[in-house]
Amino acid sequence: MPTINLTGVFPPVPTPFGADESIDPAALQHNIRHLLHAPLRGVVVLGSNGEAPLVNDDDSVTMIEAAREAVPRDRVLIAGTGRESTRETIRFTRRAAEAGADAVLVRTPSFFKAQLTAAAFTRHYTDVAEQSPVPVLLYNYSALSGVTLHPEAVATLSTHPNITGMKESGTDEALIAAYGAHASSGFQLLAGTVTALHASVASGATGAILASAVVAPGPSIALFGLLTSGRVDEARALQQRLIALNKYVTATYGVAGLKIAQDLIGQRGGLPRLPLLPAPSQARAEIAAALAALEN
Repeated sequence: MPTINLTGVFPPVPTPFGADESIDPAALQHNIRHLLHAPLRGVVVLGSNGEAPLVNDDDSVTMIEAAREAVPRDRVLIAGTGRESTRETIRFTRRAAEAGADAVLVRTPSFFKAQLTAAAFTRHYTDVAEQSPVPVLLYNYSALSGVTLHPEAVATLSTHPNITGMKESGTDEALIAAYGAHASSGFQLLAGTVTALHASVASGATGAILASAVVAPGPSIALFGLLTSGRVDEARALQQRLIALNKYVTATYGVAGLKIAQDLIGQRGGLPRLPLLPAPSQARAEIAAALAALEN
């Protein structure tokens, strides 16, 4: 299996919908081309910010195919393929590879929480990696899933030749450090939030998948560069401004807020898919102010 270099910053692009909630591939391509004017390593589609659980398999394939047309081959296209069963995860991972994904981001199953032990996760990801035509990234996001991928499982999985790395989207610095400490050499840890970017880099992260990079790619890349080169004091002020924006497009307003920010900068965000609701009326002004403060 070929290796893949994930060093750098990736935006987890939202899924654009039309007025009838259908997928809008042209809007996706517009947004990706807008983003790739910046020196991003690539893009992620069908992650949490891509509303992946709300998009069926056929629409997901449409998303990947459209993204592949917009992402040049010298950039990396990562697609989310996690499903609740191992069987369905393998099936869709194969479809994603056929549609053009360079690597897949596989979120943890989460419905049967009590039974999802380190052994269960190890078996799940091993089976997926064995059957995947492209490299696999583990994906832990405890705040959404309610489960945690155990560091012991990561230690075992990081030795698999087709498991290339992991995205950790939480802010638990002890857990992030444990992932970095347990992983084998060459395993690529990717930060999942600008809030924990410093801690992630300190724990060995060599890449990042950041919501802030969707609407502020330049500052997000700059911050990552400052931190990875050890210029922590210079990074602090920029990180605080990015965190101020990030809170509106993640924790406070979620995907709906991120899509407002897209609209404000010339991308095509639109509305989330139900049951997610539009952001409240004050969100637009708050997000606009955060974007202006970051630009200044």
